[in-house]
Parts: sequence; C-alpha cells; structure tokens
Amino acid sequence: MVKHSVKIIFIILLLNGFFLSGCKDFFDYLATNDLDERLAVKDNLTYLNSKGWTTLSLTNENDYSFIVFTDTHIKDGSTSGLDKMAEFIQNNTQIEFAVITGDITDYGAEKDIKKFMEMADQFNVPCYPVIGNHDVLRNNWNNWKTLIGSTCYKITGNGINLFILDSANCFFGKKQLDWLENVIKYSSGRNFVFTHVNLFADGPVDVQQFSDAKERARIVSILKNKCCFVFSGHAHRRFINETGNVKYISIEDYNTNKAYCIVTVKDSVVSYAFGKL
Repeated sequence: MVKHSVKIIFIILLLNGFFLSGCKDFFDYLATNDLDERLAVKDNLTYLNSKGWTTLSLTNENDYSFIVFTDTHIKDGSTSGLDKMAEFIQNNTQIEFAVITGDITDYGAEKDIKKFMEMADQFNVPCYPVIGNHDVLRNNWNNWKTLIGSTCYKITGNGINLFILDSANCFFGKKQLDWLENVIKYSSGRNFVFTHVNLFADGPVDVQQFSDAKERARIVSILKNKCCFVFSGHAHRRFINETGNVKYISIEDYNTNKAYCIVTVKDSVVSYAFGKL
C-alpha cells in the first residue's frame, strides 16, 4: 500500500514537472524502472573496476581538490561540451577526481553512456557517475547496469569517503538509507555525499525537489556532523542550504551553463568555489 502510494505521488510530481517545465516527451517518464531493481545490483562497479577507480589514491590527503558538475544531458552521441571539461581538468593538476551528479544522458541511450565514458577517459583523473532521473527514462536502466553497474556505492581513499546515492525516482528508499547509516558511522576521514535530486529547494514553490519529507529528515539526521558536503543537481539552478553542520549544494546544469564547483582541502580547511567554462 505504501509503495503504491509513493508511486502515485511520484507520477503526480512528474506531471507537475511536465506541465510547468515544458518537458518535450513526458511519456518517457512513465517507462522507467523501479528503485528496488537498481539497488539489487550492489557492488557491481563494472565501469570503475575497468579503470581501477574503485579506490582513490590522493597525492596528499590534506591538500587536494576535486570537481563536481551535473546534468550534462548527452544526447544523440554529442559531447555536451565535455571536451572543454576534459581540457580544464588536464590544465588544473590539483584536481584529483571528478563527480558528475546525474542526468549524464538525456534518456539513458547506450551510445550516450558510451560517449560519457569516452569523454571521461580524457579527464586523466577518476570520474564517478551518479544516476539521475533522465538516465532511467524509456526503461533504459539496462544500459547503465551493463555499462556502468551499481547506482549506489562507496569509494574510499586515504582520508576520504565518497558516498554515491540513487535518487533517480525522487526518493532513496529504506534499504538505501539503512546502508548509508550503517557504513557512514564507521567511516573515518572526510565524508562527501553525491546524489541527483536536490533535498532542498530555493523557495517555497519548487516542483523539482525531494518528494519524501520523512526521508529527507532521516538523511539529514544520518549525516549530521558526519559529512562535509552533499552535492546534487536536477534543479538546474545553484542554491545552498546548511543544516547539521552539512552544506547541501545544488549546482547549475553543465549542459546549458557549463557550471561546476571545485572543492579544495587544505590542511584542516575545506572550501569550495563555483565557476563556468
């Protein structure tokens, strides 16, 4: 009954998003897969294993930077400007890894996921993908599963932990939050969380926000005083909220704005700066 109600709420939210944002092909949203199906594919890091990126090796755990960007919406095999990102990262040697927080593709097409992988290879640093709602459109989850693998995973390095969460259906689900709560309590070092859908909005009226207030309250409780930043995309706008000594940062989309955020760790200070290419 609860799962049925959640699905109805999800469809209503998508209907709101369709009519208010002018989505060109709303019915693509109806052909998506279930979160439980994706969470069943755990610890199957096909893409990351092939690159040796399942463990981070920072040059200095107290002196490094990484870059976060989102919503590239690769379509019809285009690069979506990722050649510029590759050049930028290559010219900024302090950047030790990258994270892209979802909607990597416009509708999860195989050729578009492969184009992302091709462009990420040019970064010359590890690139960690987060799944977004567009990446599961038209029931194309099988493409992600085959080429990339898990949508919820943890990456550990010397003094750092990255938690990649699946919010492609606008909620996390109990299983995923149970996993996060169990693993983060024993994670030493700096913790960073990445997901697609923004947990907070930049105003009282915003259809593009997390759909389950109870889940949002729970993850805020889980991360309180245990995490530096939570990064998201989805809204295609920049806004920052802070609660429990954690900053929740939504970044403008890369597809049209070429926006990014660089996080820098210097001794005991963690800072961030936004930019556009």
